[in-house]
Amino acid sequence: MATAQKKSANTVKKPKVQEAISLLKADHKLVSLLFKEYETAKSAAKKKTLVATICEELTVHAQIEEEIFYPKVKAALKDHELIPEATVEHATLKDLITQIEDGEPGDEMYDAKVKVLSEYVKHHVKEEQNEIFPKVKASKLDLYAIGEQLTQRKEELLRKQSH
Repeated sequence: MATAQKKSANTVKKPKVQEAISLLKADHKLVSLLFKEYETAKSAAKKKTLVATICEELTVHAQIEEEIFYPKVKAALKDHELIPEATVEHATLKDLITQIEDGEPGDEMYDAKVKVLSEYVKHHVKEEQNEIFPKVKASKLDLYAIGEQLTQRKEELLRKQSH
């Protein structure tokens, strides 16, 4: 009986470790679905809730990429082009997020800013998935170890934001 309890306690505490690229792709998919849901949302309250979730997800995603994923990738690939470009794209996304968070559904530019954010995210995701991720997969990086770091940091950031 003690073994069964110990086993279930371990199962509860430790989330399954995801490989880094799978984790980042799952984030990309989630945000894409949230943007699609926003496009069909009618009420201002629903739009506001969706945008808050989108902004939180994008902010946390960008932060874990910049703190953990990008530096490791840049070093492993000796990259001086893709990662700096992705970092500049993140800065633009963060600026748009700030503008959106300062607005309200119904403001003249609100929907337009969310639409531009959506298109910009699609562009950024496409570049990551088509250019950066294949090179990372071909590298000697331990994507499970990085995935574990990304997961831990993401959980930490989400806990901070929910308080």
